[in-house]
Amino acid sequence: MSSSRTLSDHDDSSFFDYLLHRRPDLVPGNRDWNGTANPLWDPNRPHQIPQPPHGTTVLALKYREGVVIAGDRRATEGFQIAGRQMEKVFKIDGYSAMAIAGTAGPAIEMVKLFQTELEHYEKLEGVQLSYEGKANKLGQMIKANLPMVFHGLIVIPIYVGYDHRRRDGRIFKYDITGGRYEESEYHAIGSGGKDARSTMREHYRKNLSEDETLKLALLSLYNAAEEDVGTGGPDLIRGIYPTAKVVNATGITDVEDQRVAMLYAELIAERKQEG
Repeated sequence: MSSSRTLSDHDDSSFFDYLLHRRPDLVPGNRDWNGTANPLWDPNRPHQIPQPPHGTTVLALKYREGVVIAGDRRATEGFQIAGRQMEKVFKIDGYSAMAIAGTAGPAIEMVKLFQTELEHYEKLEGVQLSYEGKANKLGQMIKANLPMVFHGLIVIPIYVGYDHRRRDGRIFKYDITGGRYEESEYHAIGSGGKDARSTMREHYRKNLSEDETLKLALLSLYNAAEEDVGTGGPDLIRGIYPTAKVVNATGITDVEDQRVAMLYAELIAERKQEG
């Protein structure tokens, strides 16, 4: 009898499960940060290869109609700036988004796989996976990346969405083992996450408007950049600003750079008056 696996060995509606059984080398946890299978990185010799780029601070806040999710643009390699325009906030499907912190390569690979997973499920089943199901599936992907955590290649996301069953925006955070935990108001992760959370804790209140929530998100990133070298603040010279998306019952809206620039101009003017 042949020992080869068949399609019946896994959930047909799960593309991620298919990869685990048929092509485990394509699962992010079984690849190194630059895409090479079976990594040979030795944790006892940390300087044998360059450090991969890391994304830093991302956050999410609920408001009365949904969720705002945002992130700075800086990527770092150790104490050096690897990039100033890294995208860290991604649309996953029509009503959910994800922001990434940690090692850039595996994080972006995980985003793409998660997007494909949800598209695959919807095409086969004819309906969208529930929001709880989506959050659980992302947790499985993070758990699959656990072997790479021991090599220092950590990926931690924030996942947000609008849950039509509850008629409410929702925020999920994760740990490195794939454990998921729901936040009722706000959360921030990354090197500047603690500083961003301090700002949100001070200024957040329930039932904020979209404008108020977006302004608080940008203020939180601004304050994080003031304290954390890994977090990039608004770059007025190059015109580079944090990115943000609004998620609500109508879908996902990208916040335009012009709107972000205007809010930062107001924020900086207020700081000058205070100082």
